[in-house]
Amino acid sequence: MKIKLTFFICFIGVNVFGQTSNTVDSYKLNQDFGKIIQDLSNNYIYLNDKKTDFNCVKETYSKYISKVKTNQESVLFFEYLLNEFYDGHLLLNTKTKASFRLHSPVYVKLRNNSFCIENIWFSQLEKFGKNILNAEVLRFNGKDLNSAIDDFPVQCVNKQIPEVREWIANKIIAGRYNEARMLTLQLADDRRISLNLDEIEVRKDNKLFSVTKKNDIAIIRINNSLGNNNLIKRFDRALDQLTDTKGIILDLRNTISGGNTYVARAIMSRFIETELPYQKHISKEKYGNNPAISKRWVEYVMPRGKQYKKPVVVLVGRWTGSMGEGLAIGLDGMQRATIVGSEMGKLAGSIVNYSFNNRNYGYSITTDKILHVNGEARENFVPKHLVTQQSILNDDVLIKALNLIKGKENENFVTNVKSGNRIVSKLNK
Repeated sequence: MKIKLTFFICFIGVNVFGQTSNTVDSYKLNQDFGKIIQDLSNNYIYLNDKKTDFNCVKETYSKYISKVKTNQESVLFFEYLLNEFYDGHLLLNTKTKASFRLHSPVYVKLRNNSFCIENIWFSQLEKFGKNILNAEVLRFNGKDLNSAIDDFPVQCVNKQIPEVREWIANKIIAGRYNEARMLTLQLADDRRISLNLDEIEVRKDNKLFSVTKKNDIAIIRINNSLGNNNLIKRFDRALDQLTDTKGIILDLRNTISGGNTYVARAIMSRFIETELPYQKHISKEKYGNNPAISKRWVEYVMPRGKQYKKPVVVLVGRWTGSMGEGLAIGLDGMQRATIVGSEMGKLAGSIVNYSFNNRNYGYSITTDKILHVNGEARENFVPKHLVTQQSILNDDVLIKALNLIKGKENENFVTNVKSGNRIVSKLNK
């Protein structure tokens, strides 16, 4: 693959700190480069699934080590290296002001060589009155979006692959921390408008979760706290007070940072009466120069506390990430909830943190593939009730969930427990 010489000219140009005294030891940088390459080779479970030329990554980045002069540039060096795999779970555990953000309040979809806004973060936005759904993104910060994708700093993957191109487009729109995020949009009625993403007010929730009620249906909204172990006791107390409700809606549309299985299993354990599988894993082991050996295993949830037996609906969206996705497919796989919403964040697999030898930060690598209990990859999961976002005035996903529980649509839920084998089951199974 041809190496573009402009790659690191642009790379060095984005350093915003202007600190030339933070000089980098090229020998130590080379050591850390070797470490991350080795860890990717040994442990990255998706390495052979990606369209990335791994030999190109090793050869291209090794040539630029001597050109990295500051600590800030070294951060971008490793950040760009991981971006070669177009995987939102491959991350450095640090950033600079010139690093790319992890997400934006809109999600664009590739349609006929154009990028259109398919989703906005409705559940988190404050006072957002512009109907930009299905608008085509023409420019980002004044630059043609397709040109910006072509110039995105990755070298070893074909940017014409639709999956890659869409990932890069959303990465560009997420933007760098030190740059504006101005979109030029063409609306469905052909009008052109400018939209400053940084002027969109995203709600900040200080509580781990909130509980509201509508028509005796409880809505538990998790506020990006699936990684906070303190959520468990507070969730337990809240659930114990909701036993007389007609049903529960578990809103996972603000779990963008993911979480951990400890918290997720604790939540699921309150909705089952018997041990049940909730997800499958595929991983590999490799030691030294010996071959990598694959293994597959199933993770179970044990019942805990008093079971909530009424109907459960889970709300998901593009900002349901990682463990939020795992919680959704787990409840679905145990046939203990109905899932409503859009496709999720598609953060594939589970991650392990690794350390550099010469840096005070590390990086995460996906070591396990995560599957629904039916064998489907978690990142490919589509809700049973797939809702196409059409309104910025109404919460279509929540309305759908409320209607399902209230029985306004012909749906069956988990509303009883078979006493013979104590297996929770859907009535229509």
